[in-house]
Amino acid sequence: MTVRTPTLLVVLMGSPADREHAAAVVAMAERLGLTVEQRVGSAHKTPRHVLSIIEQYEADPRPTVWVTIAGRSNALSAFVDAAVGAPVIACPPPGPPDDLWSSVRMPADVAPMLVLDPANAALAAAKILAQHDPAIAERLAHYRTATFGRVVEADRAGRAGGEKRD
Repeated sequence: MTVRTPTLLVVLMGSPADREHAAAVVAMAERLGLTVEQRVGSAHKTPRHVLSIIEQYEADPRPTVWVTIAGRSNALSAFVDAAVGAPVIACPPPGPPDDLWSSVRMPADVAPMLVLDPANAALAAAKILAQHDPAIAERLAHYRTATFGRVVEADRAGRAGGEKRD
């Protein structure tokens, strides 16, 4: 079920190889009822194309959050963050540990957030967009309640199973 909201989550992949990682972002975003659009553009290989994507969404009046997915040298997150007024969440796909530094160390005055888990990136985006859409806020409240219930039930099941604390 797709629910259209007055907000937007743009998932921008650096290459088609990032689709699997993006799918996990999209799955959680759709579970939370966000409107999601997926795009592909490389800050290194197609910077003009990325700029045209950015211009399109900057002209859109809806409150927007970007999730950028790029491995290796993650210029995409910094490139987008420097060009937009909306929040940007960098969510690079798993790779060698030294690849992560390109998402952690950003130039001065460029501040995308970094969330490594794709489902958590969608959750962070939903929390930001909930500030503009009460329906998203309500779905997040239900999500937190369900999470709370699962943890409490696991605790009860563990105690009922005879687990003892030292």
